[in-house]
Amino acid sequence: MSTSRRGFMTGCSAAVAAFAGTHFNTLAFGGDGDNDEILVSVFLRGGMDALSFVPPIGGADRGFYESARPNLAIPTGGTNAALPLTGIHGIHAATNIPADGETPPATFYDLYQDGKLSVVLATGMHEDNRSHFDSMSFMELGTPGNLTTTDGWLTRHLLSASNLPDEIVMPALSVGNLQATALRGSTESVNMTNPDSFSLNVGPFDWRDAWRVAMRQLYTNNGNTWLHNAGSEALDAIDIIELNSDGGYTPSNGAIYPSGSLGSHLQTIARMIRLDVGLRVATVDYGGWDTHNGQGDDGGGYFFTRIQELSRALAAFYTDLNDSGADAPAKKLTVVVMSEFGRRLRENADRGSDHGHGSVMMVLSGNATGGVHGTWPGLSNEQLFDGADLEVTTDYRRVLSEILIRRMGNPNLGQVFPGFTDYTPLGVVNGVDLTPVFGEDIFVDGFESGDLSRWSSVG
Repeated sequence: MSTSRRGFMTGCSAAVAAFAGTHFNTLAFGGDGDNDEILVSVFLRGGMDALSFVPPIGGADRGFYESARPNLAIPTGGTNAALPLTGIHGIHAATNIPADGETPPATFYDLYQDGKLSVVLATGMHEDNRSHFDSMSFMELGTPGNLTTTDGWLTRHLLSASNLPDEIVMPALSVGNLQATALRGSTESVNMTNPDSFSLNVGPFDWRDAWRVAMRQLYTNNGNTWLHNAGSEALDAIDIIELNSDGGYTPSNGAIYPSGSLGSHLQTIARMIRLDVGLRVATVDYGGWDTHNGQGDDGGGYFFTRIQELSRALAAFYTDLNDSGADAPAKKLTVVVMSEFGRRLRENADRGSDHGHGSVMMVLSGNATGGVHGTWPGLSNEQLFDGADLEVTTDYRRVLSEILIRRMGNPNLGQVFPGFTDYTPLGVVNGVDLTPVFGEDIFVDGFESGDLSRWSSVG
């Protein structure tokens, strides 16, 4: 069985089938010095309204906020009143609604109160761009202002991390219909929506084993091009998931995922984590945040339902993995939630909000420090970006860099985020502060020169 560093465990179907009916043990694919942390990126597509998710609830900015949003302002009392984070900022009431029948209830707000959620204010890019597509690409590529980069920031993390096992069954997973841009250029990520439908569908069931053998021989015995390697890895992924998924999944610890795509996709990630296939990074999208009209008055309506589903799904995901033992998956889990930009301070005539600038990031982790982080720029006219939007005071890459260094043990920031040097930890997660490496030269053991050619795209 041949293996490649930080790639799929490859080989014939018979070898993979030897694991059928069992769980992989990640310790089999690395040593004591390997990093086994799991990073999950949740991207809120459409430009989530950070000023409704984490609104000001006190101080002078509360007055500016209410004046700018006579209908959309999140109230501080009565129905849908914001829940306190600090004396100045609160969080939407929909973050504190447990799933029906959940015992004991475990809400997103509960996780904040328990110190498992860090909230970072006024985050984003200093790049002035209100295009959804450009801004999302900038963030996921990790190179604001440069759309020509050919690989995503998570791909470069996997390539530059020197603390991963030589053999991993499934290093990266992108859940959904398309591979996330953050994993663009990765030859070691799996893209799927549901493990039960991730299979080789080549005709009648009785023929599938014969097709497997024929396709395996086609890809492994007739060349060593990227196409042959990709075909072999696709077959490996199908074998591993088919043979180790029993057709159902029961969440642990009383977790109840909400209906809808986000709950389903996070449950898929939890299921892959439970399979112990060596998952290190995963991505999932949750759209529907482009609220130009009918956003919802007084904290209710459409925006309320989006926050409720997001909060329930994240709370269920963390609860599902939060076992009581010292080796609970939640203890090595970090979830980062971000959006391409925020919305304008002033509501529009359609009782919605238009494309803005500064946003908010959330870090949910068994190793979070909790609390509110970052510098709040203020909402007076002279403090607004372009006279209209929340200013960005924390580059989103600063938050991601802290996670890479303190949790993933990868200090190679110059390779993951070329051109970014403004890093000091905010303190959103606990961990060891390795010295950042900002140079873009590559010195990674185990790669041949051909494996590194893509780096020229970000040099």
